[in-house]
Amino acid sequence: MTFLQAMLLAVLQGVSELFPVSSLGHTVLIPWLLRWPIDRSDPTFLAFVVALHFGTALALIAFYRRDWLRIVAGLVRSLARGRIADSDARLGWLLVAGTVPLALAGVFLEGPVRALFGSPALVAAFLILNALVMFVGERLKRSERAAALPLGSLSFRSGAAIGASQALALFPGISRSGASIVAGLLAGLRHDDAARFSFLLATPAIFAASLLEFPRLLDPAAHGILVESLLGALLAGVTAYASVAFLTRYFRTNDLRPFGWYCLTFGSICFTLASMKVVP
Repeated sequence: MTFLQAMLLAVLQGVSELFPVSSLGHTVLIPWLLRWPIDRSDPTFLAFVVALHFGTALALIAFYRRDWLRIVAGLVRSLARGRIADSDARLGWLLVAGTVPLALAGVFLEGPVRALFGSPALVAAFLILNALVMFVGERLKRSERAAALPLGSLSFRSGAAIGASQALALFPGISRSGASIVAGLLAGLRHDDAARFSFLLATPAIFAASLLEFPRLLDPAAHGILVESLLGALLAGVTAYASVAFLTRYFRTNDLRPFGWYCLTFGSICFTLASMKVVP
């Protein structure tokens, strides 16, 4: 992996992790399309990916820093009083309810689905499926007549279901944010509240995953890409911060369909190229 390739992957990670287009799918398909000789199982590449995720997590924490301060304070108050007495505490426990199913799914499913990463055709097919999930979610949302549900009124059962939907992102080509935003819409949330809850849910998930894999950065083999890892983390963080700032404004008045059309188009092109073996 050249320095330029590393920086391009950092930008790709920072954007696609939060846009509902699947960062994992793009980090498989883009290097494949450009014929970059990257070994995804190489310890140095895995260490580099950990750095990118760490940068993305820090960007989310920085963007929602005021929210997280209130949420943590609310959780502490609720534990001290033995009851949920305010909206910040309730949001905090909703995030806990949403994080537990994803953590369990990661423990039991991450290993088996890693075998899918080597098939660009399969990744492209999942990207097409990602588009269909967003189209169906938007269609069902528009067919509902009920008023939008405030985020603070979301049930813990719905919070857990939204969190569990993120497990679909273990399949390369399915977007974490796309799945959880659709789940939020089906639970009755507005687009902006569904996106906010999705990004808040993603923060502990990405941060915890990067911390668990952090020892990879300490591996002697990773020392040769220390500069790329540090600059890549910074670049991924900057682009992730810009992405979440854009998306929080975007979802106030817009929906998921443009991202669905992108995933359908890009996925179909990649699937055709892979099936016809135009790109080996």
